[in-house]
Amino acid sequence: MSAQFNIDLTDASTFPSRRTEAWKYSDLKRYLREAPQPSPTAAVGAPGAFYDLGGEAIVFANGRAVGVTDFIASGEQTLRLRYISDATGTGHTAGARVSARAGAKLLLLETHEGAGSAYVAHNTLELDVAAGAEVTRIVLVEEPEDAISVAEAHVKVEAGGVYRQTVIATGARLQRIETRITHFAQGAHVQADGLYLLNGSRHVDLTSVVRHMEHDGTTSQLIKGVARDTARGVFQGKIIVERGADGTDARMGHHALIASERAEIDAKPELIIYADDVQCAHGNTVGTLDESALFYMQQRGIPADEARALLTQAFLIEVVDRIEHEGAREVAREWLTVRL
Repeated sequence: MSAQFNIDLTDASTFPSRRTEAWKYSDLKRYLREAPQPSPTAAVGAPGAFYDLGGEAIVFANGRAVGVTDFIASGEQTLRLRYISDATGTGHTAGARVSARAGAKLLLLETHEGAGSAYVAHNTLELDVAAGAEVTRIVLVEEPEDAISVAEAHVKVEAGGVYRQTVIATGARLQRIETRITHFAQGAHVQADGLYLLNGSRHVDLTSVVRHMEHDGTTSQLIKGVARDTARGVFQGKIIVERGADGTDARMGHHALIASERAEIDAKPELIIYADDVQCAHGNTVGTLDESALFYMQQRGIPADEARALLTQAFLIEVVDRIEHEGAREVAREWLTVRL
């Protein structure tokens, strides 16, 4: 997972297979043997989930930019970044670049909105957080069950910057959301959270690499997930503490529920430490819903399906509650509740 894999949808030889260590749980080559035909133009349609929170917008429809593709934040700003897919059996790529200047406070509200069927989407984001800047990124991903999508974010956090991320995903035929963070520490803080809720035969892969380059930085990561039916959830989290990054405090947790006999969860949390005087820990648990709690709720007249939904929400909501921005937190909470 240390090496970068550069995917080009026009060149099938760039599609990774399970032989590539970072992709062994999400074999893109298995699902995509040939380069897809380019997607046609698409309409933007209804406003995205975050529309009521206002701000500027970067919008892509089937890989084509509707307006600007770059954004530089100064002061306190909100940016809605929308990757819209509406295609059948074709492929498209989109890339945005966002920078937060020193002292800026940016709320980045990102949606991956899918319609149609069996499309392939590859979306990328380059995000720079300057010294002393603060960026909160909330990502909602909803796509058709037969879609294939890869979303990559490359984030650079300068000294003293703050970067908070929450990804909420519902899977697809193969859906991978990858975040690579270069952490220049010296008081900088990174929070890299996520949750997944999977039904049917959906597959999601939340992969992250956080690389601490300098001393006295903190990272906090909480990932939670639920897999039902024959769905498959994948979490690959790697935190690397480079030489000289003394005083690093990095903590990672992944906790998942398997809600059927045929669902699957694959988790690979990793800490690689080359520095002294650090505090680092990771935890991973995979279990099932509490049967005694389920029984208790049913005894009080709550139908089984409703009881399961309530227990599932109680399990996942901890991730949403960690979103500091109230407006974004409420949108995320409502979005998740509808899908339970």
